[in-house]
Amino acid sequence: MSLSERIVFQPFVWRGTKLEGGTAILCRNPEDAHRRIEKVRAGILSVAGALVVRMQVDEEAGDYGEPEFLERIGSVPEMDE
Repeated sequence: MSLSERIVFQPFVWRGTKLEGGTAILCRNPEDAHRRIEKVRAGILSVAGALVVRMQVDEEAGDYGEPEFLERIGSVPEMDE
């Protein structure tokens, strides 16, 4: 089993009255993801909101660990705890 860490920047956009996920971006590290959040905050990235998620992944086995939500900004769907 070969676990690796994945940091994902997940933007969200409004499509009419529905909030939908945009294209997820795999980040090199948490700092890279934080820079993307700062671009949303500054209005450089035009999205309704975004999440940064970290998880452990074993791609060979298709196993994904529990997501750890590192940052959140703007409008994002509610997550069930």
